[in-house]
Amino acid sequence: MFSLYKKEVRNFLSTIIGYVFIIIYLLISGLFHWVIDNDANLLYGSEADLIPFFNLSPIIFLVLIPAITMRTIAEEKRTGTMELLATKPISSFQILFAKFSAAVTLFCISITPTFLYVYSMLYIGDGNLDTGAVLTSYIGLFLLGSCFVSIGIFASSITKSQIIAFVLSMFICWFLFYGFEFIGSYGFMGDFDAIIQNLGISFHYESIKKGVIDSRDIIYFLSIICMFFCLALQLLKINRK
Repeated sequence: MFSLYKKEVRNFLSTIIGYVFIIIYLLISGLFHWVIDNDANLLYGSEADLIPFFNLSPIIFLVLIPAITMRTIAEEKRTGTMELLATKPISSFQILFAKFSAAVTLFCISITPTFLYVYSMLYIGDGNLDTGAVLTSYIGLFLLGSCFVSIGIFASSITKSQIIAFVLSMFICWFLFYGFEFIGSYGFMGDFDAIIQNLGISFHYESIKKGVIDSRDIIYFLSIICMFFCLALQLLKINRK
C-alpha cells in the first residue's frame, strides 16, 4: 500500500501539471490577499488576522482539489491499469486509502507555503495575532480539503473521463458547501431551515473557523469523508470483479 501511495505522489509531482495546479493556487491566493484591492486583501483589515484567507480558500479548493483527484481512479480505468492492480496482492480498501492519502498529501503540500501568511501577519501586527484561532482554522481547512478529496475520488470512480470526474466533483463539493445554506436561507421549510443549513459543510467550517473545536463538527467532517470513501470503495470493488 505504501508503494502505491509513493507512486501516486511521485506521478503527480513528476509532471508539470501537478506544479501548475499548485502554482495557480498560490498565485491566486497571493494576488487576492496581498496585491488586488478587494475585501480579501490582508493588508486592508482593521486587525491582524487571516479571516479573508480562510474565507477565500474554500472557493479556490472547489477547483483545485477536483483537479487533483480527477485522475485518481478515472485514469486507471481508462488506461486499463485498474485490471493490473486487481492482480496485485492488495485489497480494494488499501488501493483507495493509498490514493486518498496521496491526494491529501498533495493538498497539504499546496497549502504549506501559506504558513508564510501567518508569519507575515505576526510581523505586521507586532505579534497581535490570535494564533489559537489560526490553528483551529487550519484544522478546519484540512478537514474541508479532506472532504473534497473523498468527494473527488468518489467522482473519479464513477467514470473513465477525467473531465467528467472534475465537473461532477466540483458540483458535489459546491452543493455540499453552499447548497444547503442556500436552500435554508430562503425560509421555505420554516423551523427546518436551521436543520437544513446544519447539513452543509460551510456551517461546520464556519463553526471551526471561529476558534472552537466542537466534537460535533469533527464528527460531521469525518462522516462526510467516510461516506464518500465507502461509496468509492463499493464502486472500486465492483470494477475489480
